[in-house]
Amino acid sequence: MSTPAPVRLTPLQFSLVAACVLAAVLPHLWRLPLAFATAALLVLAVRWITRLRGGGRVPAWIKLPLILAFPAYVIVHYGNVFGREPGSALACAMLVLKLVESDAPRDARAVVCFGSFVLMSALLFNSTLGFTLLLCLAIVLYFAMLRELEPRPTAPAAAPWRVALWRDLRAGTFALLGAVPLALCGFAFFPRLGAPLWGAPTDSLARTGLGDRMTPGAIQDLLIDDSPAFRVTFYGKVPPRTQLYWRGPVLWSFDGASWTRPEYYGLSEDPSVSAQGGRIMYEVTLEPTDRRWLLALDAPLDAPPGATRAVDLTLIAPSVLDHLQVYRANSAIRYTLDAELDPERRQFALRLPPNLNPRSRELAQRWRAELGSDDKIIAAALNLFHESFYYTLAPPELGRDSIDDFLFETRQGFCEHYSSAFTYLMRAAGIPSRIVTGYQGGYYNDSGNYLLVRQSDAHAWSEVWLQGRGWVRVDPTAAVSPLRVQLGARAAAGETAPWYQAEWLQVIRNEFDLVNRVWNDAIVQFNALRQQSVLTPFGVDHADYADLMAALIATSTLLLGAFAWWTLRARRAATEPLDRAYQRLCRKLARAGAVRAPQEGPLAYAARTAAAGVNPAGPLGDLLADYAVLRYGHAEPPRERVAAFARRVASLRVHAAASTSR
Repeated sequence: MSTPAPVRLTPLQFSLVAACVLAAVLPHLWRLPLAFATAALLVLAVRWITRLRGGGRVPAWIKLPLILAFPAYVIVHYGNVFGREPGSALACAMLVLKLVESDAPRDARAVVCFGSFVLMSALLFNSTLGFTLLLCLAIVLYFAMLRELEPRPTAPAAAPWRVALWRDLRAGTFALLGAVPLALCGFAFFPRLGAPLWGAPTDSLARTGLGDRMTPGAIQDLLIDDSPAFRVTFYGKVPPRTQLYWRGPVLWSFDGASWTRPEYYGLSEDPSVSAQGGRIMYEVTLEPTDRRWLLALDAPLDAPPGATRAVDLTLIAPSVLDHLQVYRANSAIRYTLDAELDPERRQFALRLPPNLNPRSRELAQRWRAELGSDDKIIAAALNLFHESFYYTLAPPELGRDSIDDFLFETRQGFCEHYSSAFTYLMRAAGIPSRIVTGYQGGYYNDSGNYLLVRQSDAHAWSEVWLQGRGWVRVDPTAAVSPLRVQLGARAAAGETAPWYQAEWLQVIRNEFDLVNRVWNDAIVQFNALRQQSVLTPFGVDHADYADLMAALIATSTLLLGAFAWWTLRARRAATEPLDRAYQRLCRKLARAGAVRAPQEGPLAYAARTAAAGVNPAGPLGDLLADYAVLRYGHAEPPRERVAAFARRVASLRVHAAASTSR
């Protein structure tokens, strides 16, 4: 007895499996090491090409080195296989290697199951609305793959692969839409943990955000990044745009090239700040940055719960912000900070590296000798910037004496260059000064009543200490490009960023952000605490595990019942014209003396009527055979064939024990 040949995947089926693997790996590629990602894509492409050319399973002497090489690379690059980044990299590699040995439908189903896990793990790194919608498109591909793997009741006529692929994708789309209500039910009611399983260890992701180091020219990546940085809801009147300075890390030390913030500087000291006028209350929704800085309107009067306010008013979170952060704060726009400056901090705010930028030092010292007062020196520096400098996002590179090169040679730059040069001049003139990095401005969305601050609103300014007034904000960029403060980064970018100039595009992008905010509020921030109040409209103020499970079982049962009813009803509606025509045929035969038994099928019925002499040579046997094919040979019979069958039944004439037909 011969063993049947194993069933192999068709070219279309294997191509869909390869597409599923690629769709699962693509969302992770931007985080994978270049060599690792290139190797994975190369293995996938070679396997797909060789399989379409008729190749069989890959021999073990090729698979075994690959199985050992990928995990070894992960361990060497990341140091271990635990955590989000190394774990997802290893999962991507194992999924690609699974494709190498996939050749049968069983292998394809295993790829779909494991690929779904790899695909969904991308949400650990990015949970925005746009990214989630892209993953949903990939899920459609997975449903299409499962549909293509379904066994057919009969061997259908070979259809062009484009037609078959379109049918699979259409079925996958409907399957996804049908699964959405049940998925929402599970999302709302399935009991969730207070903290995610992936909370330890914490990975260091390369997200865009403010750092504790500023080198003139480095912030350019932020200025051309149009993604949201944070959103603010004010509890009261919104301050004017020129007062919207969002304070981040304060930089004190300069080594000739970069300004830095000393680690843990001033965390144990209580800042001396007093508000002049009313307080501004607001709530900030901060995007993940994987840094510890919290942004607040200058100047924050206290720290959010769990955070620390340093002596320079920098707000520092207890851990890196690797997820969406929501906190409330209150600030003062008019304030006095450090009316008295202790000698140690004064020396820290005057320190400059020796033997660098001699021309800048000479200029500042000449101002001190000729002008005398601090206010006049500040005005002289701002006038210098206003008269002969201009704002650009593409400045020339600077040399060893970066401040001299900027002030006397290039005279081109953006906020980092101006704040750095101004602060240097102030220190060289004997005025304590420092740099504040953060954001300036924002777009107020009237539809959602919140302020949107984008990464492109990143800004740097200076603070100088003046006797009797404390630390005073001075924005030297405003002297060069006032529009930067009045209208934002878009207006100040000018010809260096023409894509910023399309007003209608800016309006559409800013208004559409309302959708992203709703997504963050309703989905991303839906945690265990908010889930406990999800049943409040039904009289359950604090839903526990039992309440949530009861709601989950009840709603899922209702949804599955409604879906089953709709499915059966839809199938019944599709076959109803065929069944009506068949019942009409049975009534005609019954009048001729051939009554169909309840358990009798169409083919057995045809044989009995022929033996009884009822239309033995006419079209009756063909009609009953056609009905059997239409009813049981198709999931959904073609409408044109059903209509033709009904017309033939209508024209049929039957007489008892005689063959009579049309």
